[in-house]
Amino acid sequence: MVCGLLLVWIFHSIFLSEAQSASRRQGQDWSLLTATQKRQAAWTIGPAELWKTLTLVETSWLGLSLLCMGTTILIGVARWRGVLRVAGLRLPLGRALEISMVAHFFNSFLLGSTGGDLFKAYYAARETCHQKTEAVVAVVADRLIGLFAMLLFATLMILGHLDLLTRHRPLLGASLLILSMLVACSGVLVLSFWGGLSSAWPRSRAWLRSLPKGELLERTLEACRIFGREPRALSRALALSMLLNVVCVLQFMALARGLGIELSAGRLFLVVPVVICVAALPVTPSGLGLRENLFVVLLAHPSIGVPSTDALSLSLLAFAGSLAWSLVGGLVYLTFRQRHQLTEEIPTD
Repeated sequence: MVCGLLLVWIFHSIFLSEAQSASRRQGQDWSLLTATQKRQAAWTIGPAELWKTLTLVETSWLGLSLLCMGTTILIGVARWRGVLRVAGLRLPLGRALEISMVAHFFNSFLLGSTGGDLFKAYYAARETCHQKTEAVVAVVADRLIGLFAMLLFATLMILGHLDLLTRHRPLLGASLLILSMLVACSGVLVLSFWGGLSSAWPRSRAWLRSLPKGELLERTLEACRIFGREPRALSRALALSMLLNVVCVLQFMALARGLGIELSAGRLFLVVPVVICVAALPVTPSGLGLRENLFVVLLAHPSIGVPSTDALSLSLLAFAGSLAWSLVGGLVYLTFRQRHQLTEEIPTD
């Protein structure tokens, strides 16, 4: 319902603007129309104008954006397999890609942009008999690292555009939200991978074991600590995450070029990570509606100056590219029958 309300709000605003522009081109006085006539004009003229903008994208740039989207999935698979190896598990590339595509399929209609990880954790646990906890923790750790890298990337871009924040209040508000998210995520990351509570409160472990499913909770905690003892693996995962963020921005850059939007690379490297971070919050399915509103509010601001219709088209086309890969994930899900086994990594001397 929230998703639907957000979409109706943003589409109505865009359609109203398009109808007003069309009436001016025809020499009509928009102010003489009643509120009902304005709404009717918006939903009569607006959709055609928006569709006209969407179809203006050049095919070559659209294809490049789809390629970038697929590349982000492959980078995510590589990062997850590395995290699994840290947990002492090995998953073949083909099987990891299958599970990731299925997770991407579920991402298209679950809350936020990470809902598919629930299914990735489920399938990862199903792949092993004796290390289900470690397999699930590896999925959580992979997402935690990716989220931290995404927030860090957005924060670095924000720090490079501090002068813009003074003129762009919506961007300032979003930036403060991202900064608070980064602080919270960093705290969770440190406590999960390196701990510290048990040293401050020596009896905390005994209390943990006394809880229902206490042994499982302690085993989960120990599985998390493994990642804190592997700084090189964490560095590789962080580097892959940063590369993923760059490719994601390149996807939007290709679409902006295809739509003929005059927008500098610096502005895209600022706005896109900010929107992705906020849209990751579990508010609407796949961030739909929330993401579109953010793109319009941030890009159409006078300090950036992208037309509202172009900003909305950019967001919708990017989501369409994600949906295209989700359809591939849906086809994989239909044939997702054979069960494979995760195997233990054999340490080498």
